[in-house]
Amino acid sequence: MSKIEQVRSEMMNALKAKDTERKNALSLLLAALKAKEKDKREPLTEDEENMVISKEIKQTKETMESAPEDRVDIIEQCKFKISVMQEFAPKSLSEEEITEIIKSVIEDLGLDNPGIKEKGLIMKNLMPKVSGKADGGIVNQIVSNILTK
Repeated sequence: MSKIEQVRSEMMNALKAKDTERKNALSLLLAALKAKEKDKREPLTEDEENMVISKEIKQTKETMESAPEDRVDIIEQCKFKISVMQEFAPKSLSEEEITEIIKSVIEDLGLDNPGIKEKGLIMKNLMPKVSGKADGGIVNQIVSNILTK
């Protein structure tokens, strides 16, 4: 069952339960998935679905962080949306798992003592392996830490 079907099914359950807030959050996620599928003009792969979900979560977090502190309603609404969307998000990789993947990429590339100059090459080979499973900013920071040691 694709994520689109899962989200649609959950949205219908929320609609039947008259849970408007949950239905609205699921509706936004479903719209984002369908838009990406329409742009691609073919069904999305699981990785592509996960990337869309991760992007929506990231955008909602940015909205929450940019909201004024006195707008508790916006912050609470964003927190709720994030919790609903995370039900469909893939399990994120831990820092240890990311570090292991980075080390395997460095080994695969045959780099003995990589430095900052090789960072672009490492990132190019690394990101397809972790996209949708880890935040790019965190991955970038871990790679930088490894390369400066």
